[in-house]
Amino acid sequence: MRFIDFTSESQIDEIKERSAHLKGVLIFKHSTRCAISSMAFSRFSRGWDIEENEIPVYFLDILNYRRLSDQIAVHFNVQHESPQLLYIKDGKCTYHPSHNSISPSVVKDLAYG
Repeated sequence: MRFIDFTSESQIDEIKERSAHLKGVLIFKHSTRCAISSMAFSRFSRGWDIEENEIPVYFLDILNYRRLSDQIAVHFNVQHESPQLLYIKDGKCTYHPSHNSISPSVVKDLAYG
């Protein structure tokens, strides 16, 4: 599984644009110091088997990019949480589970019906 590092605000527009032409785009917000976040990240990574050209996954390290995480919350109208997965389709966040609710199978259902 290949993640795209999410490190700048300009990538928000990139994500919105890509989400209009793909099955969707994911943003995984992760705290590298949190055991729950690490567990959710590991479980998600093991269960994710979709190619990047269908649904790319952007990885946001919230400890290093907390301001960017706050900007994402504003742009996509979601409350900041960590860990958190945002499913972006047609420029809008349509699903944003956190903690143990993060599930690759739900995202697959959303993307492929």
